[in-house]
Amino acid sequence: MSPLDNLNLRIETHLATIYGEGDHSVLVERLIDAMRLHEHFFEPFPFTNHWSEKDVALITYGDSILPKEGAPLKELATFVRERLGNSVSIVHILPYFPWTSDDGFAVSDYTQVKPDLGDWSDLEDLSQDYRIMSDLVVNHCSTSHEWFQQFEKDEEPGRRFFLEASPLEDLSEVVRPRTSPLLRPTPTPSGMKHVWCTFGHDQVDLNFRDHDLLVELVKIIRSHLDHGIGVFRLDAVAFVWKEIGTKCINLAQTHELVRLFRTLIEHVKPDAVIITETNIPNQENLSYFGNGNEAHGIYNFSLPPLLLYSLTFGDCRCLIQWLMRMPPAQPGTMYFNFIASHDGIGLRPAEGLLSQDEIQSMVNKMLDYGGLVSERALPDGSKRPYEINISLFDALQTEEKFLCAHTILLGLEGVPAFYIHSLLGTRNDRDGVINSGINRRINRRQWKADDLNDELDNESSPHARVLRKLLHLISLRREQTAFHPNATQFTLHMGDQVFAFWRQSIDRRNSIFCLNNVSGEEQRIPVASINLISTEEWLDLISGDVLEDEQGDIILAPYQCVWLANRRKHLPY
Repeated sequence: MSPLDNLNLRIETHLATIYGEGDHSVLVERLIDAMRLHEHFFEPFPFTNHWSEKDVALITYGDSILPKEGAPLKELATFVRERLGNSVSIVHILPYFPWTSDDGFAVSDYTQVKPDLGDWSDLEDLSQDYRIMSDLVVNHCSTSHEWFQQFEKDEEPGRRFFLEASPLEDLSEVVRPRTSPLLRPTPTPSGMKHVWCTFGHDQVDLNFRDHDLLVELVKIIRSHLDHGIGVFRLDAVAFVWKEIGTKCINLAQTHELVRLFRTLIEHVKPDAVIITETNIPNQENLSYFGNGNEAHGIYNFSLPPLLLYSLTFGDCRCLIQWLMRMPPAQPGTMYFNFIASHDGIGLRPAEGLLSQDEIQSMVNKMLDYGGLVSERALPDGSKRPYEINISLFDALQTEEKFLCAHTILLGLEGVPAFYIHSLLGTRNDRDGVINSGINRRINRRQWKADDLNDELDNESSPHARVLRKLLHLISLRREQTAFHPNATQFTLHMGDQVFAFWRQSIDRRNSIFCLNNVSGEEQRIPVASINLISTEEWLDLISGDVLEDEQGDIILAPYQCVWLANRRKHLPY
């Protein structure tokens, strides 16, 4: 069997799981044509790690930095190249398409770059030096999209592209991340229709039961590959398939669609990476690895709320228990670690890891720090906190806590991702919330380029200081094979105030003991409790201090972190 014949069979298997048994040969050929696999076909190597310890991601909007003149995407490229250099390797540019709401996630045209940001050439240029990560907003599109305008007129093909339901159906079990009504009444020439809207009434859910829609989306994926996109973030993918009478989240067809997208993408670009964005409880999130055949990476959504809780209350038991339960990522898969993003700090991923009382205590503390809270609707009609909206610097309050959080981020198994406003130590943007009425704008400040450059050129500026210290930590990480995203990780037990873990390189030559004091009190750790190898010399990479007394204690100041790394002793002959 030829490689292309084998691919045909794989696609047929995916489609049978999604749509049921039958002859899917016509759809298989249409998908192959949409990806132009007759022109460009590569055989991917399974279980390959397309990342290393040198990989760090930046998360940013295309217009997080506003130039005095010219395209924001060009200004962003200048910032990345001149201020960050090789400290980052992946640049995740949040939706840069024309949009109507949700700061980009209600896409009105998947084929264009929003003109006031720049154009495709800006992304292609940046992709020469960095891997560009792009959002594939698969669950929904804007009501201004051409497809939905066709739906409103009963015109093809859009009239089939959206999911409808009757308001008489029992939809009480449907899991929602919002409090708005699920169904959107929409008048059409053939009568009133009720369209499914998981997120909001300007974001109408797509109907993946329709084969033409699937083909159109695959064409969009291929165009993104053509423009230099190498990493795909599948936004809100957990919701894409619905079945009345279920929770309409994480269904089998959803997982198979992710596998189908991966199969198609990696046969065009074998080193492309798919990362699923699933803001859901931890065990559900882990399921998107599949059997090493689904997502290459998953957002590690439980890390932000657990780390915030630990540093807020000086108690890391929840982090320790979580880390002990986390399976190591298998070859060819990785955790995508972050502690801040354009969205808030999600609370659903803390369910089962923190009690409701602990979550509420954290919410109350964040409200004291100037944060806001967004809610979601429950099946019984009640509401529950869904996410905390606050800048990470304000959430953690001090530079010491802030740096401790990011040192932990950089040490953990996986690829670390930094939100641009964390790198810059940006504070709460209350004016952004007031002017927009959108809670999430509190952490989406748009810097004027001149103002930002003035801050970063001033060495005493808190923004320059934060950036300088974070880039130093990143530079240390990039030189240690023990920090490879798939290197071994063991949880250590050093009490409730010290979050500690051991990383060991894949070849077992490089070991680093990561000791992180999450409390405001000094902590003493007996060196003997770490079980160091006596034939090695041990050095704290962060301070540069060599461990002299292997029988004494390591003293950690409040929020201090130590990366204790081995190096061969110079022994006398």
